[in-house]
Amino acid sequence: MIIAFIGLGNMGGGMAANLARDNAVKAFDLSEVALTKAVQSGCSKADTVAAAVIGADAVVTMLPAGAHVRSVYADVFNHAAPGTLMIDCSTVDVDSARAVIAQATEAGFDMIDAPVSGGTKGAADGTLTFMCGGTDEAYARAKPLLDIMGKNVFHAGAAGNGQVAKICNNMLLGIHMIGTCEAFNLADKLGLDAQTFYDISSTASGQNWSMTSYCPAPGPVASAPSNRGYQPGFAAAMMLKDLRLAKEAASTARAATPLGAQAEAMYALMEAAGEGGLDFSGVMKLIDGSL
Repeated sequence: MIIAFIGLGNMGGGMAANLARDNAVKAFDLSEVALTKAVQSGCSKADTVAAAVIGADAVVTMLPAGAHVRSVYADVFNHAAPGTLMIDCSTVDVDSARAVIAQATEAGFDMIDAPVSGGTKGAADGTLTFMCGGTDEAYARAKPLLDIMGKNVFHAGAAGNGQVAKICNNMLLGIHMIGTCEAFNLADKLGLDAQTFYDISSTASGQNWSMTSYCPAPGPVASAPSNRGYQPGFAAAMMLKDLRLAKEAASTARAATPLGAQAEAMYALMEAAGEGGLDFSGVMKLIDGSL
């Protein structure tokens, strides 16, 4: 299969490399460094979006924001052959996802939104989780490609529902990461060391993913970013982006998300302090006063 892959950042580069193992991948990005890495991982270089898309059986995108998705797909639709499958793995606002898929459908293309969870390691290892929105037919066509890049692929329903699942999941993640940081900080201030608290709480009712898989306190989980100076991982700036998307969607849906709003405010403080490049578990430094 010939695949156009557009957007080769921290996530897209690893995803394209996995697809290139068994497919011909034509890669495009505005960054020459990213393009060079993609070629080294088995992709061929495309100089423009059009050059990537012409002759492709499928188009996969991983872009920063809704405005980029709208702009890129306006170009894609002008050059894609009839029947080309389109998979947008970007995390964007729900309205943009639904609008672009509606345009694709009107133009006769199958398209899904398929945002991901799993971070840069999951992208490199091919173990991402995909949350997909679109028709049954488009999802069925996309799934074999998503299976190459991930180990968990879910159909969340109609167009845009992949974005809904992603922003709700990451809002919850941001909330329980902050709560986990507060608990470890309080334990420390009261004289209980991190390992002992971890040993107890990880087997009690406070157990959660942020604790047992991604512990924000240095020590207990060797692979966690907290043990490498909070290098990402999943950057705090990206968590803030997702929390802002959740806040925007909640306003549109008239849904109450007070803890989501508080989490957004905390990560905004990290960004204001110039630490948006830290892993999102680095919110621990904001809470313990070391930021």
